Amino acid sequence: MKLLIIYCDTFAYITSIKNLESVEEYHESKSVTDALVGFIQVEQKDEDTISGVETKLVKNLKWAAKKNNTKRIVLHSFAHLSTSKADETITLELFNRAEERLNNAGYETSQTPFGYFLDLNVQAPGKSLARVFKEF
Repeated sequence: MKLLIIYCDTFAYITSIKNLESVEEYHESKSVTDALVGFIQVEQKDEDTISGVETKLVKNLKWAAKKNNTKRIVLHSFAHLSTSKADETITLELFNRAEERLNNAGYETSQTPFGYFLDLNVQAPGKSLARVFKEF
C-alpha cells in the first residue's frame, strides 16, 4: 500500500468522470475543513495480507490526525501512486472497514466517491507533518 497523507485546512471535491462500470451513477459535491486526507493506493500484493494492511492504514491515519490536532479523516482512493492495483472490491471493502474502525475510535470519517475522477480543491498549510508518505 502507498499512503499519501495531507492535512488540509479545506478539502473539497465534485464528482467529474465515472471510471468504474461497477459503481452507481451519481453526482456529489462536498467540502470539509480541518481534515486529514488519506490518498490511498491499495496494491495487488496487499490482497494476501489485507487485514494487516488495514491495521497499518488505520494506525497511520490516527497518528497523523493526532499530530495535526484533528478528528476529521477523509479516505480517498488514489490509484496514481503505483502501477499495481488491488481488486476494486477488496479496495472498497478495506475502505469501509477502515472507516468503521476510525468512526468507532471517535473520528469523523468519510470517503470520497469510489470509482470516480474528482475535481479537487486542496488547501494545505506548509507545516511540519502536514504531508506524510508511507509505504507498507
